[in-house]
Amino acid sequence: MLLACQVFESEIALHAAGAQHIVATRFFEVGLHDRPDQLRAMLQSELDSLRARDDIEAVILAYGLCGRGAAGLCASHHKVVIPRAHDCITVFMGGREAYAAHHERCPTCFYYTPGWNRCRRVPGPERLDSVKAELAKKFSPDDVEFLLESERMLWKSYDTATYLDLGTDDAEAEADYARHCADWLGWKFERLRGDTRLLRDLLWGNWDAGRFQIVEPGQRLIHLPDESILGVEPASQVSVVS
Repeated sequence: MLLACQVFESEIALHAAGAQHIVATRFFEVGLHDRPDQLRAMLQSELDSLRARDDIEAVILAYGLCGRGAAGLCASHHKVVIPRAHDCITVFMGGREAYAAHHERCPTCFYYTPGWNRCRRVPGPERLDSVKAELAKKFSPDDVEFLLESERMLWKSYDTATYLDLGTDDAEAEADYARHCADWLGWKFERLRGDTRLLRDLLWGNWDAGRFQIVEPGQRLIHLPDESILGVEPASQVSVVS
């Protein structure tokens, strides 16, 4: 069973092709990243709903820690497998080391992927229009302009649009979109070929302890403030690590 963020939809369609061992896949909306408590509740509800299924060996999560939205998830009847990653960019880049090395070379990069592009969750004119439309439903025009300026100020800490390509059919079109955003923002643009190994190994069951955290039934997933990122504790224990 696969529970995945919608941001991976194209990549999973490509790299899980023929994976008959995945009995079902459910995608969750990207916007849940902004509401980690709701993300956790939705994923936990889905895990709990699978208790009666005896055709599932494991539930795999195409997520990272994601604003600590994954921390606190409890495995009930089935073991749960998740990459050791703070967020999805680690998965797109193939692992923590590659992500850390690139971020060290380019700390002012903002990462674009097909899924993030489609959801208009990346800096660019369409994102600004989307935010403006949502704010206009709740605030006065003056407040909307103030909040939009806050959004623009956040973008000022970046100067490069880094597009990550995992070979999907929409890779060319979405690279063009990322370049369009970079031009509009006055940023540099770079296109990197991502590394599929972490995602493919997650999907195909190659789960070594160095790259994946396995949560056995009766355990809770926790955040660890070190390079392992994730750990477990008994589900009955109150976590002291946030």
